[in-house]
Amino acid sequence: MATTPAARPMSKEEKKVIFASSLGTVFEWYDFYLYGSLAAIIAKQFFSGLDEGSAFIFALLAFAAGFIVRPFGAIFFGRLGDMIGRKYTFLVTILIMGLATFIVGILPNYATIGVAAPVILIALRLLQGLALGGEYGGAATYVAEHSPHGKRGAYTSWIQTTATLGLFLSLMVILGTRTLIGEEKFADWGWRVPFLVSIFLLAISVWIRLSMNESPAFAKMKAEGKTSKAPLSESFGQWKNLKIVILALIGLTAGQAVVWYSGQFYALFFLTQALKVDGASANIYVAISLLIGTPFFIIFGAWSDKIGRKPIIMAGCLLAVVTYFPVFEALTKAANPDLAAAQAANKVVVTADPSECSFQFNPTGTVKFTSSCDIAKQRLASASVSYENVAAPAGTPATIKVGETVVKVKYTPEDIAAAKAAAEAKLADVSAAQPLDPKAVEAAKKSVADLSNEKTAGANMLGANLGAALKAAGYPAKADMAKVDKVMVIAILTYLVILVTMVYGPIAAMLVEMFPTRIRYTSMSLPYHIGNGWFGGLLPTTAFAIVAQTGNMYNGLWYPIIIAGMTFVIGMLFVKETKDVDIYAND
Repeated sequence: MATTPAARPMSKEEKKVIFASSLGTVFEWYDFYLYGSLAAIIAKQFFSGLDEGSAFIFALLAFAAGFIVRPFGAIFFGRLGDMIGRKYTFLVTILIMGLATFIVGILPNYATIGVAAPVILIALRLLQGLALGGEYGGAATYVAEHSPHGKRGAYTSWIQTTATLGLFLSLMVILGTRTLIGEEKFADWGWRVPFLVSIFLLAISVWIRLSMNESPAFAKMKAEGKTSKAPLSESFGQWKNLKIVILALIGLTAGQAVVWYSGQFYALFFLTQALKVDGASANIYVAISLLIGTPFFIIFGAWSDKIGRKPIIMAGCLLAVVTYFPVFEALTKAANPDLAAAQAANKVVVTADPSECSFQFNPTGTVKFTSSCDIAKQRLASASVSYENVAAPAGTPATIKVGETVVKVKYTPEDIAAAKAAAEAKLADVSAAQPLDPKAVEAAKKSVADLSNEKTAGANMLGANLGAALKAAGYPAKADMAKVDKVMVIAILTYLVILVTMVYGPIAAMLVEMFPTRIRYTSMSLPYHIGNGWFGGLLPTTAFAIVAQTGNMYNGLWYPIIIAGMTFVIGMLFVKETKDVDIYAND
C-alpha cells in the first residue's frame, strides 16, 4: 500500500488538468446534445422517405441509440484506459466524438443519397455514444488521479458541471444561428452550422489534451509493472470486483441518474406537456434554475471531502423520494393555477369496460384508437387532462365525466342528426340577429360543417362536447402566462436542480475511489453509463408511458421515486464511504 499524500494546495499543472479535462468534456456533451436539440429537423432531412410520424420515430431511435451504446463504449475504452493509459484513451474518444459530429454537418440528406443517409447518420450516432461512454470515465479518473488528497471531491465536481454546460453551449449556438440567418434558412441548411462549429472545438480540445501529462497514479503503476493485462476479466470476472461494480450501479448511479434526468429533463417536459406552459418560457425558467443551481455541483463536491460522499448522495436520493410528489404538485399550482383549481374542483373520470382499454402509449400520435375506451383516453391524453379510471360492466360504452357533466364518447346517427339540427337552428338565429356578429356566424357555420361529414361527425361531436365540458369546468387550453408565479416556478426548479447537484457532484470521486488503479477506468465507467445511459436516459420515455397508461400526470414520478428509493436502501446498507481511500493502491 502506498502512503496517502498529505493535503496540499492545487498546483498549476493540476489546475491545467482540471480545466483541460472539463473543457474537453463540455465539448463532448455539446456534440452529444446537438442531435437531441435538432431531432425534428434531422427527421425531415434524413428520414424524409418515411411518413412524418415514422420519420420522427426513427430520428428518436437514432438519438436513443447514443444512450444505449454508452455502456459498450465504457467497456471498450475503459479496457484501453487501464492498459495503455488515461491520457491517450480519452484523447481518442474526443477525436471520435468531434469527427462524427462534424461529418453529420456535411452528410448529404435523404433527398441526395437516399437510404444511405439515415444509415450513415445512425452509424455516426453510435460512434458518438461509444465515445461518450469512454470520455466520462477517462476524464473523471484522470482528474481524480491528479488531485491532492482531501480535494478529490472538489476537483472532480468540475467534471460534473460539464453536461449542463455542454447543453447550454449547444442551445446557445443553435439559438444564435437561428437568430442570425432566420428560421427558414436554418431548417434548410443552417442546422448544419452547429455541427460544423464542433471542428473548431475539437481542435482546441485536442491541442490542450496533447500538452497534458499522463496521470501520476497510472504512470507510477506502469513504472512498477503492475498494469492490468486483462482489465475486463479482472473487473467483471472476479467476484470481489464484480460485486463492487453491481453495488456502484444499484447503490449509487441508478438513483443518481433518475434524479439527474428528473431535475434537468423531466421537469421541462412536465412544464410544457402536462402544464401547457409555452416552450420558450419553460426553457427560460429551466435555464435560470440551472444557472442558479450549477455552482452547487462544486459546493457539494467540496463538502463531500469533509463529511463524505455517501451522506450527500443518499440525502439527495431520499429527498427525491419524499418530496417529488408534493414538489411537482406545487409546480402545477405555480405554473398553471387554473389547471390545479380545475383538477381540485372537477375531477375527470373515464368509465369503461376494461376489456376495451388498450395500452395508451402513443408519443407520436400514429396509433389509431377505435374502441370507446381508447378514444376517451386518447382525447384526454392529447388535451393533457388527468383522469381516473372506473370499470364498467362488459359491453358498456365508455363515458367521460367532467365534474357533474357526463360526455358520451361514441354517437349514433340519431345523436348526430339531432346535433346537426340544433347547429342549423343556431346558425339561422345568429344569421338573423341584429347587429350581425360575423364571428358567431362563422362559428355556427363551422359547427354545421363539422356535423355534415359522415366520417368525422362523431369525432367532431365528441371534441365539441368534451371541449365545452372541460371549459365549463375551468380546464384551461394552455397556461395563462399572466397568472404564472414565475418566482415560485424558478424556486421549485432550482430545488430540483440542487437535488441533482447533491447526487451528481460527489459521485465521480466516489466511483474513482471504489476501484483499484489497475482496473479503475473500466470498472467505474460501466456502472456509470448503465445507470445514466439506461436508467436515466430512458426516464422520459418510461415516465410518459406510465402517465399515458394510468391517466394521472403525476404517476410518471413513480419511476424515479422507486429507483431512487432502491438506491437509497441498498446504498445505505451496503455501499461503504470512500473519501479517505488511498487511490494509489492497486489491491
